[in-house]
Amino acid sequence: MKTQVAIVGGGPGGAATAMFLQQAGVQSVVVEKDPFPRFHIGESMTGECGKIVRDLGFEEEMLQRRHPVKQGVNVYGPGGKNTFWVPVMRREDDGELIATTTWQVRRSEFDQMLLDGAKERGIPVLQGQALEPIYDEDRTVRGVRVKLNDGEIKEIECDVLVDASGPSTFLNKAGLTSKKERGNYDNQVAVFSHVKGALRDEVDNTLIFYRQKNHWGWFIPLDDDVVSIGIVAPSEYFAEKQESKQDYFLREIQELNPQLTKRVKDVTLAEDVRAVSNYSYEIKDFTGKGYLCIGDSHRFVDPIFSFGLHFAVSEARLASCAIATYLSGESEDQENPFAAFQETSTYGQDAIQSLVDCFWQHPFAFAVFAHSRYKEDVIDLFAGRIYADKPSRGLIAMRNMVNSSR
Repeated sequence: MKTQVAIVGGGPGGAATAMFLQQAGVQSVVVEKDPFPRFHIGESMTGECGKIVRDLGFEEEMLQRRHPVKQGVNVYGPGGKNTFWVPVMRREDDGELIATTTWQVRRSEFDQMLLDGAKERGIPVLQGQALEPIYDEDRTVRGVRVKLNDGEIKEIECDVLVDASGPSTFLNKAGLTSKKERGNYDNQVAVFSHVKGALRDEVDNTLIFYRQKNHWGWFIPLDDDVVSIGIVAPSEYFAEKQESKQDYFLREIQELNPQLTKRVKDVTLAEDVRAVSNYSYEIKDFTGKGYLCIGDSHRFVDPIFSFGLHFAVSEARLASCAIATYLSGESEDQENPFAAFQETSTYGQDAIQSLVDCFWQHPFAFAVFAHSRYKEDVIDLFAGRIYADKPSRGLIAMRNMVNSSR
């Protein structure tokens, strides 16, 4: 099988990459091992993530599906006090900030919608397990070997291989990228579920409940009845409790923060309680001749401000532009034709790393930044406008504050 681009992973990053490539006139094939729909967390969109979904032509379907509309993020401090609010806003051409909205999504439905959308546009999707990259004599990636669900082994020849496999980090496990390094928040465990009967606000915003450093909870409405709730805490804390995941979850949502407690007095579980641990990591070199990685396949910072989905689709757009340029011959002779894509992606991820580091290390100063001192800069960061030519004054202030405490 031959194609210009082979994409490992049919989640939002892989599906969006395929559709952006198609817009650029580039053929691709998507390989996905899991049957959809599938359960997934990472259910809140940034403002820029919502814009990308609109740009891909899914706004009407999003409205028909009645995904909850998000106007911003509320963060509640310890004891339910020192609250701050970051609205979803867009930048006009003249730089003015205008209120807008984005969405909360049940990932099983949203991911299915994007993958089905790719199929409907004529993009081939193969159900199977990517086994290993295929190389030519000078170790340039020229394809991928796949085991289809019916047991057939198929080799896909391609000009570019995209790793959109998420935490599976396919190309890293194949030994193609640099090593996988622990992130700043790797010693954490998230315990989460979907619940019915929670007390909702009038607007379906993301709510974040802070208890203490590295110990917090999220509250994300998914439809008229169901809310996603998760508790993130140090792994040692979870182990010390010696509780089942369900008992731990039900106790924590009552004790974490008064603002969460009042919302969950009479909830029932709509899903099994699940857990994910040690998820913060970085792969610093994730591009090369014939390949690149996007989103979680090369880095995951921290789930607190819901940037996983944002990076998946944002880097999908960046990657598709870089691939189209490469296939046109403009960067073909470079040692690493995707070096600029890697630099831009890293720049954006570093911006969010600084945002999260400042929040955890200096929460009260962070609230001042968000409330008044650098309000517009914080709005831009939360929206996902993180690929500017130079860092904003607010981002520089956050980095200076983090560096001063090291």
